[in-house]
Amino acid sequence: MRGMNMEVLAVDVGGTKIRSGIINESGEILYDETVKTTYPLYETIEQVVLKIIKKYPAVQAIGIGTTGFVNAKEGKIVYSPLPGWKGTEVKKKLEEKTNLRVEVENDANCAALAEAKLGAAKGYDRILCLTIGTGLGGGIIIDGNILNSPMGGAGEIGHMILYPNGHVCLCGRKGCFEQYVSGTALKRKISEAGLTISPKELFKMGEDETASQIIESFLDDLAVIISSLQAAFDMDIVVIGGGVSESLTDWTDTLIEKTKPLLLREIEIKLATYRNDAGILGASQLVL
Repeated sequence: MRGMNMEVLAVDVGGTKIRSGIINESGEILYDETVKTTYPLYETIEQVVLKIIKKYPAVQAIGIGTTGFVNAKEGKIVYSPLPGWKGTEVKKKLEEKTNLRVEVENDANCAALAEAKLGAAKGYDRILCLTIGTGLGGGIIIDGNILNSPMGGAGEIGHMILYPNGHVCLCGRKGCFEQYVSGTALKRKISEAGLTISPKELFKMGEDETASQIIESFLDDLAVIISSLQAAFDMDIVVIGGGVSESLTDWTDTLIEKTKPLLLREIEIKLATYRNDAGILGASQLVL
């Protein structure tokens, strides 16, 4: 069967949209569609899946990446901010409905898998993928396997504490990583500095003293985070993805310089290959 270049259906479930695609073993997206996230969520996903399978009856398996904590073994949502999604036995229900193998994972882990199998971290054994978007997500892949736990909370690096008694996080604790390294953190810092610009514009204003200070402190914090995570996971490479990573293109060398003196051993630091496609490509790798 593998000689025929297996095709799978990949679904990326987010708070505003659900993206689905047919993807083959080479990582080519053969079909791609996006629908608005509507509720009840499981029913919406089931409808999308059944419609696409009807169109592509050769599909052999389904991979689903979703926001929230996932028990990947059972394919069940442990926790999610999306209404009614928590507790859903996605794998069980969808396998019964489609008679196909279904695998479910957290979306940051899927993004890491895309980089490990097809992207910037291809060929590395120990990989840490940081997703810097609205928050700070992480995926850890050791020897091809995603680091996860039955409660789905492994690799939730955004909620490790960087500054004790610092800014209050959405999780209710103070000083979490994502309160200092994320798009939300940058917006707060920009507003505190009295500027009226977007994070994207900020990184283009490096010669401005105020902008420069915000960027420097952001990169200093990111360097400390990478150093702390190295002590825990001893990864060979750090891949940085997510919306904010696009702004870091001109600042990667600065980040590497800031990180070097803090490391136990030298590691590669690269920007992600896949930005928008990481979710569905990673979901496809769950079953390819």
